[in-house]
Amino acid sequence: MPIRLPLLPADPAAAFPPAGRALREPNGLLAMGGDLSPERLLNAYRHGIFPWYSAGEPILWWCPDPRMVFHTDAFALPSRFRRRLRSSTWQVRTDSAFEQVIAACATSPRPGQDGTWITDEMRAAYVQLHRRGHAHSVEVFDGERLVGGIYGVAVGRMFFGESMFSAESGGSKVALAGLARILSGWGWPLIDAQVENPHLVSLGARRLPRPEFLAEVARWSAKPDTPDSWATRVAPFPASRLAFPEPP
Repeated sequence: MPIRLPLLPADPAAAFPPAGRALREPNGLLAMGGDLSPERLLNAYRHGIFPWYSAGEPILWWCPDPRMVFHTDAFALPSRFRRRLRSSTWQVRTDSAFEQVIAACATSPRPGQDGTWITDEMRAAYVQLHRRGHAHSVEVFDGERLVGGIYGVAVGRMFFGESMFSAESGGSKVALAGLARILSGWGWPLIDAQVENPHLVSLGARRLPRPEFLAEVARWSAKPDTPDSWATRVAPFPASRLAFPEPP
């Protein structure tokens, strides 16, 4: 039987269907259509919804159950990796290479994945969000070479991770650890990691039932935070700092 999904109206401020109406299979598929305007995207994230589709498909909107999250104050790199990181010369920066990060995420090969869901349309939409101060990246550099990164969307004091990549072993781990360290210091408790996979679990992502996740999103996305460039808020710092506990 064909799947019948609600079709979003043209108005980017129009309400999304209630998340409880999302399909069980495929898990979390909620609606289709609309556009990727900044207004629509921010409206979606405020309700725990994100776009995910492939080239040639209509825009599909998702809110899976359960949801994978990282607790920023509990994120910890594996001990063996931390020992290696102590002598690293890598540097962590923010919002200095957003377009490079999203391009690398779009073109990095993924095991079991043919092609990318980060289409040219998606890239353009998130670059526009970045220029408005709503989408951000954390980058890892070896000298001036980008070796890892992560990008996502900030709404209030909630961060929604979209994708990460490594050009060198451990690059994405360092980017994620840097993001968690920054957000924990600001009092932002969660990073949305969307859909479960073994890599996220290995890094410490936890399952949250959808109702609990949506309650957290409602709480933290309503907190005040000024959209801006994180480069003005976070000075570059050595990746080796992430090998040690955050100072009290």
